[in-house]
Amino acid sequence: MTQKSPNNVLKDKQDDSSKSNEPKTSGRDAFLVASAIFLSRIAGLVRERVFASYFGNSDAGDAFKSGLKIPNFLQNLFGEGVLSASFIPIYSGLRAKGKEVEASKVAGIILSLLTLVTSILVLLGILLTPFLIDIISPGFHDAKRLLTIHLVQIFFPGTGLLVLSAWCLGILNSHRKFFLSYVAPVFWNFAQIAALFIFGNSSKTEDLAIKVAWALVIGSALQFLIQLPLALRLIKTLEISMSLKLDSVREVIRNFVPVIIARGVVQISAFTDNSFASLLPSGAVSAMAYAQIIYMLPVSLFGMSVSAAELPNMSSAVGSAEEIAEYLRKKLNNGLQQIAFFVVPSVVAFLMLGDIVVATLYQSGKFSSDDTKYVWKVLAGFSIGLLATTLGRLYSSTFYALHDTRTPLKFAVIRIIFLIVLIYFLALKVPGWLAIDRSWGTAGIAVATGISGWLEFLLLRNSLNKRIGKTGLPINFTMKLWFAAFISAAVSWVVKFLIVALHPVLTGLVVLFPYGFTYFVIVWFLGVPQIGSILKKLERFLPKSLKKFIRS
Repeated sequence: MTQKSPNNVLKDKQDDSSKSNEPKTSGRDAFLVASAIFLSRIAGLVRERVFASYFGNSDAGDAFKSGLKIPNFLQNLFGEGVLSASFIPIYSGLRAKGKEVEASKVAGIILSLLTLVTSILVLLGILLTPFLIDIISPGFHDAKRLLTIHLVQIFFPGTGLLVLSAWCLGILNSHRKFFLSYVAPVFWNFAQIAALFIFGNSSKTEDLAIKVAWALVIGSALQFLIQLPLALRLIKTLEISMSLKLDSVREVIRNFVPVIIARGVVQISAFTDNSFASLLPSGAVSAMAYAQIIYMLPVSLFGMSVSAAELPNMSSAVGSAEEIAEYLRKKLNNGLQQIAFFVVPSVVAFLMLGDIVVATLYQSGKFSSDDTKYVWKVLAGFSIGLLATTLGRLYSSTFYALHDTRTPLKFAVIRIIFLIVLIYFLALKVPGWLAIDRSWGTAGIAVATGISGWLEFLLLRNSLNKRIGKTGLPINFTMKLWFAAFISAAVSWVVKFLIVALHPVLTGLVVLFPYGFTYFVIVWFLGVPQIGSILKKLERFLPKSLKKFIRS
């Protein structure tokens, strides 16, 4: 077999793209990731709706939401984000060079190390939970504090299983098996939904929270076990070892350390949000959590799907420095446009139609119309930074593909320092200065998070542009998206005020469907290229007459 030179390998990859700047598989991969995440997020929204119905903005709900953040620290330190930055680029690079045996050894060693470290941290977390609660939720006292401690100690083993699940995701993604890895969280959600339905009507809220916590652990095990068989088949030969002799293993660990620190900084941000929210009136922590679920939907669907699909491709690029830079630049710019096409209308929908979105998803049982308005305030604040946060994921992935994990760390540290100062003023000081209800401080936290997201994004973009050349969204393209989104929102506002009172879910369908439909029609008339690929995917389901009209 003839061995190709590095330049020819890169050229082959670029030639395969024909009319696009990316390999043919990238669009399909992103679609698979988005589809799987969509199913997972739908299951998550169902879980949150059922949870809201039974808990509302209660103390038990606060305890559950706040408590889950503490073991999630472990998941975020050693989970998907860290492995995507450190393990996947090395593992994918070895496979691209035909070093399958070494790649398998690296996978086994990383799994061994991950299992050991995670097990130790789970045990420490269970023992140190009372001290952690006082740091993360200083506003919790008495029965609320005790319930939170009990829940966290249950959560920790489940979180350890999710870390191992992230290792499976790293293997599957490197082999372009995207769907299973991102649809697996459906089982995690369904386990909790089942517990809520089975015990919801027969248990007090405090007892129900404990039962749902155990269901979360069961769901974590299911999420791990559903991926493990395929991951083991792909590796073929799994070698359990903790040897650090391989250069590739040492490189994974070197990249691992700054990413862990960066993820730790991100978690400090989340804990900062939670700590300040715990000092606000009861229900603030729950309102933040409900809003974050909605806010993270487009981040996961569009930011994560594109970033996850592109990272293995970017990491496999070889050639001269100039060729790699050009390849990454084209991939990045194309990915940014894919993300913005969906995220821009999401921002406008959350800002202008957020009450409809929140009511559709949550308003039932103990979750009242007042809760809907409260969560909308928080969601609107988060939405300020939604586009920056989502685009920033792809910029970070590009740095990771270049085996640079320190630059994102540096900017994450800057962001968290800025965030803490901003939250202090917007959450605790501004409501007093303006003589408004202290609950507005929750919206202040969200606004501070959004503004700091823009700061981090601009730092990432400017640094990467100096390294690989100019990147970013074309102004003309971006203006078309914002124009289409605001016109569509205006149409939905008219519909909103014309309809009679309906069930929140029916209202959501009647108001939000015209919004999405109008947006797609306008961008089609404006000639936004991304609509073409979407219509091609939909053509197979349309009648021939409509296909001809679209093609014309």
